[in-house]
Amino acid sequence: MDAFPMETIFAAIGELFSDETSIAVANTKEYIYYQPSKRIDLKISVGDPVKEGTIAFKALTGKHKVSEFIDRDIFGVPYYGMAVPLFRDGEIQGCVSAIFPTLASGKSVVTVKHQDSWIPVSFSKVMYVEASERKTHVITEELTGTHKYSLNEFEFLLPKEDFVRCHRSFIVNVNHIKEIYPDTHSTLILIMNNQSRIPVSQSYTSYFRKLLGF
Repeated sequence: MDAFPMETIFAAIGELFSDETSIAVANTKEYIYYQPSKRIDLKISVGDPVKEGTIAFKALTGKHKVSEFIDRDIFGVPYYGMAVPLFRDGEIQGCVSAIFPTLASGKSVVTVKHQDSWIPVSFSKVMYVEASERKTHVITEELTGTHKYSLNEFEFLLPKEDFVRCHRSFIVNVNHIKEIYPDTHSTLILIMNNQSRIPVSQSYTSYFRKLLGF
């Protein structure tokens, strides 16, 4: 049987882990394949150089498997990664990296700016987080405030068992969803407990359905 093209194999591996895990493949200098997931996307492009400090760089320079947390300084978001070097005839040729979202840090509140003060709010009271007008708005049961974090950063801050990204501009707390309606083009509309209508975009609909089991 003829050998499968490497890109086909990489794509199949990426499909196995696409819900939670991004897959990156690099040679000794640059990335040659990248498959992002819905939970974590480092915005890597084919041809990007392997930066110092990344999980791929550590595996290539150390020439052994690496598993560790990488802070937000490199890609703008923190992640947990595992990278395995690839060898041919004893010489390192590249590496394969699995990129996972970080676990919640153990915090139970988010502190939002509301008028002239900062107010700590329990995660359980946050209904959804919205990115609009170049700001991140945190909508809670009692108030609406703003925060310096981007939506991508909030994906790592908020506990994943309760909060789901449903749109490029929204993360919702599933405990505050009142009803779910089908919308056009295989999308969904969420009616929240405060009657807000939140869209689930087409790119997130399948993932959203899988997480909520319907």
